[in-house]
Amino acid sequence: MLVIPAIDLKEGQCVRLRQGDMSDSTVFSDDPVAMAQRWHAQGARRLHLVDLDGAFAGKPVNAPIIERIAKALPELPIQIGGGIRDLETISQYLASGVQYAIIGTMAAKDPDFVKAACAAFPGHIVVGIDARAGRVAVEGWASDSELDATDLAKRFADVGVDAVVYTDIDRDGMMQGVNVEATVALAQSSGLPVIASGGISRIEDVEQLMQHADSGITGAITGRAIYEGTLDLSAAQAMVDTFLGVD
Repeated sequence: MLVIPAIDLKEGQCVRLRQGDMSDSTVFSDDPVAMAQRWHAQGARRLHLVDLDGAFAGKPVNAPIIERIAKALPELPIQIGGGIRDLETISQYLASGVQYAIIGTMAAKDPDFVKAACAAFPGHIVVGIDARAGRVAVEGWASDSELDATDLAKRFADVGVDAVVYTDIDRDGMMQGVNVEATVALAQSSGLPVIASGGISRIEDVEQLMQHADSGITGAITGRAIYEGTLDLSAAQAMVDTFLGVD
């Protein structure tokens, strides 16, 4: 299980939002490459990047910055989401050094696109399921659908996705703790590896998730907590490694 730092990109800066609200953002750095290097130095084994502008635009906006991060840290796996709507975008990201493309909006709107992406880029596709009160949100969380998050995850159980990133929007950026119950339920129902996101604010949240690693919880994404210092990335990963017996 990995503790994964999040770098959310808005207008070229590293920011954090509250509940996905673009008007409620906090800028933590104007140098995302340096921020990525900081988390790598603290022991990160994967980075979670989000092109926030791209999620709303429906196409990559911060791709040049993402490519610079990948080139600066070629040894560090990167997963990217936000604005991925076609196979060409995925191809370009993978060619730039990114390892995983996260399909969110298109997973809800056109599940067959996920199947096509998995066939074209096996081992490199992650589905992003962002939910508000259990219902899937799309278009950068600006629109809610009638889709149930768990039902959507089940659709991809056998198509070859590497993992699901499950975000509880109501918890995201609010420092209120992770929705362990919903996250574990989604992993168990779908049978897919799940990376938890939203509300991870202290080491106890990571501890709760690691208790369910055998249920398919393979990662925990954290953002505001590591930027504001309520969670120590190195300590959290070391705790998980010790618990799971990882050398």
